[in-house]
Amino acid sequence: MSRIGRMPIAIPAGVTVEIAENNKVTVKGPKGTLERVLPAEMEIKQEGAEIVVNRPNDLKKMKSLHGLTRTLINNMVIGVTEGYTKTLEVNGVGYRAAKQGNKLNLSLGYSHPVDMVDPEGITTTVDGNKIIVSGIDKEKVGQYAAEIREKRAPEPYKGKGIKYSDEVIRRKVGKTGKK
Repeated sequence: MSRIGRMPIAIPAGVTVEIAENNKVTVKGPKGTLERVLPAEMEIKQEGAEIVVNRPNDLKKMKSLHGLTRTLINNMVIGVTEGYTKTLEVNGVGYRAAKQGNKLNLSLGYSHPVDMVDPEGITTTVDGNKIIVSGIDKEKVGQYAAEIREKRAPEPYKGKGIKYSDEVIRRKVGKTGKK
């Protein structure tokens, strides 16, 4: 059995989970509503205050979908109760981030400023050299944070660029003078 797939998902108070046909799961909570169509082969059942995911057989594909399905539902439940955040840091002389309405203005050493509009359901806040991306959908939060980082990924010599707050940049030694 899949160790993750067989664990039941506890539904906290204030969260409602609906399972429609074709495994369309809708999770409503205090922070909002998320819905997703999950693999139809998996059997998703609500038993009291928890959700159980079962697989039909032990084929390799079913084993891999088992844990995935359970994790996706769990991420939806955590998203509507607590939400997700990713923190990015802007490092470098003259590199800065500012917020204008729902636009994120980045000055990253290019000849032009980089403007990014927040996607629906995602909010960004700027606190000094930190950019905090938050929302209820784990996938969208991670994707938008990756898109921001991509505008100027950190370089290994001086560490300039946008990095995740928990990311460690492997530094390189610069070139040395010729004798």
